[in-house]
Amino acid sequence: MNTDMLLESQRIRAEIRAGRLTGTSRGLAYGFVQVNLAIMPKAYAFDFMLYCQRNQRACPVLEVTDAGDPVPRRLAPTADLRTDCARYSIFIDGKRQDDRTDITDLWRDDLVSFLIGSGITFDEAFERAGVPTGHNRWVVRTNQPTVPAGPFRGDLIATMRWLTPQQAITAVQVSARFPFNHGAPIHIGEAAAIGADIANPMFGGPVPPMPADQTALFWACGVTPQSAAEAAKLPLFIVHAAAHSFITDLAADSLMTP
Repeated sequence: MNTDMLLESQRIRAEIRAGRLTGTSRGLAYGFVQVNLAIMPKAYAFDFMLYCQRNQRACPVLEVTDAGDPVPRRLAPTADLRTDCARYSIFIDGKRQDDRTDITDLWRDDLVSFLIGSGITFDEAFERAGVPTGHNRWVVRTNQPTVPAGPFRGDLIATMRWLTPQQAITAVQVSARFPFNHGAPIHIGEAAAIGADIANPMFGGPVPPMPADQTALFWACGVTPQSAAEAAKLPLFIVHAAAHSFITDLAADSLMTP
């Protein structure tokens, strides 16, 4: 393989497929769209698509594969969704199994894959604009209900970031230009106003006291549809493990609105 001819996204996926990269996708292949991955039997795919359509801020669908096809032909036509995430989380009847680095042996002809926009995508744009992305970010549950569809339902999951007032203004302006990656924040200010459970964050570690010169911003998070699917107790449900998103060949700036 001539690595000089590969896009950075393709090179990173090749490293993941070979087992040489196993950590988080955050900070990798800057400038390329990263997505949340959700894989399920075709029998549940219509209701899940309807759930995403009804909750587009949290579930901006960028591609849906044909049943049994592990290749996202629009976003990464040389990829294989069975091998190209560094880590997968597996749920059987709603119960989490051991994580895997390869799901080839679990693959079936009826599996449909959803590729859903991720806020990690605009990290590069944030950094270019002077908004730090390497710390002070958590994924938290809120008490804001989503609109149900079939067996899929649950409260909104949010990504919380702490920023200074000037950084917050810039972050709103930049993220608003990425509607397919959750767009602008859904809330700025007190976590209690949206019932955000910052005492028990889902990801990101314990939340310390917030510095006096910073404020909290909350974005809709792609963990929302995953949480809804887990709660639906599907016979088989596969997602990328937290912070191990699938990296596409689509340039992040191509999704920016004017």
